[in-house]
Amino acid sequence: MQEPSPEVIRAAAAGDLDAFEELMRAYQAHVWRFLRHLLGDERLAEDVTQETFLRVHRSLRTFGFRSKFSTWLFRIARNAGIDALRARQRRDVMLRQLPASRPVSDGSTAVEVTVALASLSTKLREAFVLVEVFGLTYREAGETLGVPQGTVKSRVFTARARLVTWMAAGQERTGEM
Repeated sequence: MQEPSPEVIRAAAAGDLDAFEELMRAYQAHVWRFLRHLLGDERLAEDVTQETFLRVHRSLRTFGFRSKFSTWLFRIARNAGIDALRARQRRDVMLRQLPASRPVSDGSTAVEVTVALASLSTKLREAFVLVEVFGLTYREAGETLGVPQGTVKSRVFTARARLVTWMAAGQERTGEM
């Protein structure tokens, strides 16, 4: 893998979209292969590759030439991959906590989820949706909401617990448990 010239990196950091596209073309396949092996999921690797290049674009100005560009880029890809694994793990834990629901083909499951989310306070709902639906990290959600990362973690934890309780109560009412 050939390293890009410092001029290309500086131009991309200065906002030259052609230079950034050159970097993307040179590294996109390598980043995707790395993430495919890290994540074990081709589709997720595609999504996280895009996320990686968004992060690179946002932070390219901070690249200080203290390491190879590829080292810096793969560190960003690794961090994005770990964030995706953590998000998947959080979703899996939540899904395991939810009581098994009946298979529904009439769209009422989507209605149930909408009603369940509506049962949450605005603060809990917005933190939960940003993290679990949009896949933001706790830090990114905190920046979006203007609250500390720990506050987002607490709100998402509380929202998960309340949704599990809400879903369980609904199944008890319908006699499905």
